[in-house]
Amino acid sequence: MLLFSLILAHLIADFYLQTDVMVKEKRKNLRKHLLHHFFTTTLVLTSFWIFHFGFANIFKNLVFPLAFIMVTHLIIDIIKIKLLNTIKITNEENMKRLSFFVLDQILHLGIIILTCMLFFHFNVTKIEGFFHEGVKLGLFNSILFIIIIVILATSVSGHIIKILLGSLPNQLLTFEGKYAFKNERKEAHFTNLGEKGLTEEFNYTIFSKHDLSRGKLIGYIERLLVLLLTFYSAFPAIGFIVAAKSIARFKQMDDRDWAEYFLLGTLTSMFLGITLGIFLKVVLT
Repeated sequence: MLLFSLILAHLIADFYLQTDVMVKEKRKNLRKHLLHHFFTTTLVLTSFWIFHFGFANIFKNLVFPLAFIMVTHLIIDIIKIKLLNTIKITNEENMKRLSFFVLDQILHLGIIILTCMLFFHFNVTKIEGFFHEGVKLGLFNSILFIIIIVILATSVSGHIIKILLGSLPNQLLTFEGKYAFKNERKEAHFTNLGEKGLTEEFNYTIFSKHDLSRGKLIGYIERLLVLLLTFYSAFPAIGFIVAAKSIARFKQMDDRDWAEYFLLGTLTSMFLGITLGIFLKVVLT
């Protein structure tokens, strides 16, 4: 229960309490970022200390684990920031940025597991038992695990896809039209050459911006549906989701750049949804 609670606290602090601005300028917002993790981690450890240990041994069961998690979290973030500043990854190097993100999350997960092992005598073989020995979770642990999987399928997967695809290229915006405006000004006096005047012409090319919030919501619903269908082994039904998305974007598929962008995002979304669905099924059934 404690392991899942700490993982959930980490995900909430990283993906719900941390804004996009904080992610882009993590060095400036590192103190606020750590404050969010301190708040969520303290809440979990304090609750566990009160209800499980009955206020016993505050240093061993609360202070030391909290200090260990926060110090190691700070060290990992500082090293990550220095590496990113040294390597100077550009916005176009999406795979490198994704690798740093995945490695960062794996390290934090490892620290949480290590904390449970050092301070709360957590046996890591219990995790292996979920896959090999058919060990089942209790009701509360199952609820926590499902919540974690849902967050991974929505916010975390959305962040992964966002890093992988990068920002939407300008050439993939939808063309709306081209307009020209003329402004003519004539002077009151005349010359032998005729009437004096000044004409200005303005040309505008209009592109429509895609509603990113709506696309984000569609992605969330898509992965949750794939997750649910995978859990019940209804794999043929997943094809209908892909078909529905393809029909909605049918006209834009003539553009090769847009088609590649669309397929990369869709296939990544499907892969993450199916993988998490299989993981959920193996652990819970």
